[in-house]
Amino acid sequence: MSKRDFYEILGVSKSASADEIKKAYRKVAMQFHPDRNPGDKQAEEKFKEAAEAYEILSDADKKAKYDRFGHQAFGPGTSGGGGFSGGGMNMNDIFSQFGDIFGDEGFGSFFGGGGGGRSRSSRPTGQRGSNLRIKLKLSFEEIAKGVNKQVKVKKHVLCTTCGGNGAKDKNSVQTCGTCNGSGQVRRVTNTFLGQMQTVNTCPTCNGEGNTVTAKCGGCKGEGRMYGEETISIDIPAGVQDGMQLSMSGKGNAGERGGSSGDLIIMIEEEAHESLHRDGLNVAYDLYITIPDAIFGTNVEVPTIDGRAKIKIPSGTQSGKIFRLKGKGFPEVQGYGKGDQLIHVNVWTPQHVTEEEKIALEKMQESENFKPKPVKGEKSFYDRVKEAFK
Repeated sequence: MSKRDFYEILGVSKSASADEIKKAYRKVAMQFHPDRNPGDKQAEEKFKEAAEAYEILSDADKKAKYDRFGHQAFGPGTSGGGGFSGGGMNMNDIFSQFGDIFGDEGFGSFFGGGGGGRSRSSRPTGQRGSNLRIKLKLSFEEIAKGVNKQVKVKKHVLCTTCGGNGAKDKNSVQTCGTCNGSGQVRRVTNTFLGQMQTVNTCPTCNGEGNTVTAKCGGCKGEGRMYGEETISIDIPAGVQDGMQLSMSGKGNAGERGGSSGDLIIMIEEEAHESLHRDGLNVAYDLYITIPDAIFGTNVEVPTIDGRAKIKIPSGTQSGKIFRLKGKGFPEVQGYGKGDQLIHVNVWTPQHVTEEEKIALEKMQESENFKPKPVKGEKSFYDRVKEAFK
């Protein structure tokens, strides 16, 4: 099933401002929130779908990539757990990252329940980890077929001693005395319009609802430590140099149980020894001798998935372009595929012997060796332009 357009999900146009996108997301999320639709799996999926759309469109860089490449800009698995950006988020990730958009209406109190149940589990904990960027070099063969890469990444990882909460032990975590575990403090002030109530993040626990009385010795209370993780990255076929993919939750671990940042993967193409890339097409320069151009020949040429035989007809002119259908790169998450274009160059010797010189001078006198271009024949520029359409 194809993914829906992010703009369509939120009901906004591509020219919508950041504020309009935020308001649109709030409206859709309110409509399909699980607390308003208990047990409704379809509403829950639409809630997640809206969060994924907002995650991309609310970020200027991600929005620009989406506008240019569409869903393919963020690679495979965008609708599955642990995949590329957006779809890997669970409910707590959504509540943690975007809960502030709902303001005082919250995630439990607004839809009934008096602030119980979901409101506590969905409250942001700790500080979200930062995104991490890496460069990944790929060969033409890997790009053509897609590849799984096991990459070792140095980053902040979850502390194995305390499990990420930053406390020495379970007895070192206690309910915040300022907010009584709610993560929020309410203040009522009297004005000439009557009583006004404001809700702010608790300054004592920073909205976590708990405080640590004794810090973990391994991470010094951060809940994370510097380490290394081997990450499995599935690269889809057809990616291009400079394209960026994003894996949700695979960046630096957050502080004190905060959600992890994203891993941004920038694609770098390794140069091929004989092939060149032009979009989905592959180009190859083939050099043949003058006798081969005159009499014709059969040759083997390299492709991105092996070698292929082609026939060079007799009388082939320098600049002729042959096309191997379907021997180029595939579209990312698409069905199209480019071709391989073979540009023929007739090799002219730079040094000849006296004997060869005499033979060539005799041939030069022949009418068959005088240029006689066919009238109406396309120029080299026209052939190249036509080949790369």
